[in-house]
Amino acid sequence: MSSPPPQLAIHGGSPAIPVGPPAWPLADDRVRAALQRAYADGSWGRYHGPNCERLAGALSEMHGGLQATLCSSGTVAVELALRGLGVVARDEVILAGYDFPGNFRAIEAIGAKPVLVDIDPRNWCLDPAALEQALARETRAIIVSHLHGGIAPMRQVMELAAAHGVGVVEDACQSPGATVDGRIAGTWGDVSVLSFGGSKLLTAGRGGAILTPRDDVHQRVKIANDRGNSAFPLSELQAAVLCPQLDSLGDRNLRRRENVARLTEKLALLDALQQLTNHVPGEPCYFKVAWRYLADGNDQNGREAFVAAVEAEGVALGTGFRGFTRRSERRCRQAGTLQHSARAADETVILHHPVLLESTAVID
Repeated sequence: MSSPPPQLAIHGGSPAIPVGPPAWPLADDRVRAALQRAYADGSWGRYHGPNCERLAGALSEMHGGLQATLCSSGTVAVELALRGLGVVARDEVILAGYDFPGNFRAIEAIGAKPVLVDIDPRNWCLDPAALEQALARETRAIIVSHLHGGIAPMRQVMELAAAHGVGVVEDACQSPGATVDGRIAGTWGDVSVLSFGGSKLLTAGRGGAILTPRDDVHQRVKIANDRGNSAFPLSELQAAVLCPQLDSLGDRNLRRRENVARLTEKLALLDALQQLTNHVPGEPCYFKVAWRYLADGNDQNGREAFVAAVEAEGVALGTGFRGFTRRSERRCRQAGTLQHSARAADETVILHHPVLLESTAVID
């Protein structure tokens, strides 16, 4: 006679992972050594020192020689990138109806108007097929994000944007070190952005970077950032801890991809979760791993109850972005139905990345 299945932790059973989700950032001897060097040489308290210069140089080299500007956050990086493209009040900027909320607000901060297009239902990224109907005389830029392990089709976006004289901001905040159609993420856009927020794959608590191959964009970013000094700085101490993390990024991204592949195999027969699939060639990064939670007719509780049950087992699962499909016409213009963006907002569940560096036993 078979034994009954174990009781869920949310119902009083023992959690699958009693210690809970792993901490982030990781304990790292190289980061500690960088902190100690910054203290010893006094650079931790300076306006200008070797660490920011070293980090900007490393990011430039990593991204094929692009010009790099450091700043205080990924959200500020998006705003500065838009200003670098010459976006001003009353211009229009296209972005996906499902995206990070800071991107919408960065457009509004300039006085420009967001224009929403739908996502590709396969990978949660902006659908280039939706761009044509969104373009207008006022369109100045497009923001394209690589989200939740999805790879945006940058070649198609760039070709269409170039044909219409529109600039592209490539948001690689969730995907440092990913590759897209043979090139590293962040090297496709007219200007690209990275984030070093406290939960990101490269973390300094806060921070960001702007990357561009264009001299005119780089110069406008510098002007927008200059208020007698850098108005949105990354500190020398933050830069110091990011440099050694760059050295570990490739190995950690490989480990994450291996564990996502293992998860995908283990969950293949679970009908309630439908994982994102990339149709664009490349190697994704996993700041978050995304699935759609597909409730059946017998599910009386829904996505939030499912997430709560998994969290009780000691796993850092959450819901995705709320998206912008309910934003008023006063704040934005919608191009098309945005049906896939609405579904993503209602159905997405995301697994936070630190567990992807754990052992196969933990993954299982």
